[in-house]
Amino acid sequence: MQSPPMEPTGKAQMHGGRITPFLLLTCAVAASGGVLFGYDLGISGGVTSMEPFLREFFPAVHEKRSPGGNDYCRFDSQLLTAFTSSLYVAGLFASLCASPVTRALGRRVSMILGGAAFTAGAALGGLARNVYMLILARVLLGVGVGFTNQAVPLYLSEMAPPRHRGAVNNAFDFFIVIGILAANLINYGTQRIRSHWGWRISLSLAIIPATVLAAGSVFLPETPNSILQRSTTPASVQTAAQTLREIRGADDVQDELDDMIAAAKVSKIGSFGSFAALLRPEYRPQLVLVVLIPFFKQMTGITAIAFYSPVIFRTIGLAERSSLLSTAIVSAITVASVLGSMLTVDRLGRRTLFFAGGAAMLASHLVVGTALAAELGCAYAVLAATCVFVAGFGASWGPLGWLVPSEVVPLEVRSPGQSVVAAVTLLMAAVNGQSLLAMLCRLKFGVFFYFAGWVVAMTVFVAAMVPETKGVPIERMDSIWKQHRIWKRFVTGGDQNRPFF
Repeated sequence: MQSPPMEPTGKAQMHGGRITPFLLLTCAVAASGGVLFGYDLGISGGVTSMEPFLREFFPAVHEKRSPGGNDYCRFDSQLLTAFTSSLYVAGLFASLCASPVTRALGRRVSMILGGAAFTAGAALGGLARNVYMLILARVLLGVGVGFTNQAVPLYLSEMAPPRHRGAVNNAFDFFIVIGILAANLINYGTQRIRSHWGWRISLSLAIIPATVLAAGSVFLPETPNSILQRSTTPASVQTAAQTLREIRGADDVQDELDDMIAAAKVSKIGSFGSFAALLRPEYRPQLVLVVLIPFFKQMTGITAIAFYSPVIFRTIGLAERSSLLSTAIVSAITVASVLGSMLTVDRLGRRTLFFAGGAAMLASHLVVGTALAAELGCAYAVLAATCVFVAGFGASWGPLGWLVPSEVVPLEVRSPGQSVVAAVTLLMAAVNGQSLLAMLCRLKFGVFFYFAGWVVAMTVFVAAMVPETKGVPIERMDSIWKQHRIWKRFVTGGDQNRPFF
């Protein structure tokens, strides 16, 4: 059964609301789920470059010295990369399982479950005695990441006022890079401990942000959208209205509440909420974006930086300590760039940041690839170009890769849509994490030209298929598809028989 269209109205476009202390507190607790993902991204790369860790669990890698001085291949171990990528494989399946939980029980429940699983994984990783315990710990961490990556962006987009939605949702990526920076600083400190305690401390400290999320989520309010999606009884409407008044800092929220009730009623029609619903022709634009945006995000080359920057810096000649310090510097620049994106995304718009970030990343890949190909030996030039790359990524594809998919999908398929985003993100992270070191070994500098080609492709994709969503109420996103030169033929009322793909 096809859903009835929701025509935009003038008053719907005027939804108000401001950034209240209540909103800041609730969103800060929720966005702290990003710390979990970021901490793992940062900690795993640093730990896998520590000599005591390699000596204890991966002695073949520790002892390997490439003939002829080709250090690109020293870290090429499928078991070592399995340690990294196992989390993302587990997270992929967990994010798909999280969809029905998030829809039926609410966003908070998924965040609580994610924090609890991550706590267990961090504890087991810190106590690991063999590689199998390590990988089991990574699987538990993956379950935590899968649930939080699915639920938190939804929570933030639904809680935010329309004109501040970009900044609020970008807080998730801001906390991700805060987690990466914290992990890199911790690795920089613990690598001085020349025993197994160094890497154990690095892995087990993930318990702190995981506990904050799990315990804090217990006290968070559920989003009004989620309350109404599960029930539109008078009591539920009253609860949603009260929550909306608190987070908007206003008494008159009836217009926005009416839109939420209408969206909730649409979401109860037919098989809405299932993954199959996303395949309907009227959701073709959203399906393409929730698949390709996270895919392209991972193909920027950020996996190389996030997972293996300490390894890459050691490969180009920096000592272990210098490589970890350089990674911390890169992380600090990422934090600053994401903060800049938070402050500008609702003024400049999504597309402007996509284009600017793409230009910076393309230039960086070309400089690094050329420097390594010419064997210039300029480790610090490579470091500088890497800083340009993460600045471009942090201002664009990093936060926007979570923001845009979470805001364009209508309520009736929002939960499965966000699961697809999380699943594709984690799938590509696993694929790139498992293959990158082998690619470095075989392609060497060619890896950076490979990623440069993808940056060009994704920039063309944004120009052709990603609409501007700045300031559009989340319940009224249908209006942007009707105005888009490509997507207008697929939305309700358009020519849905025209071929695509």
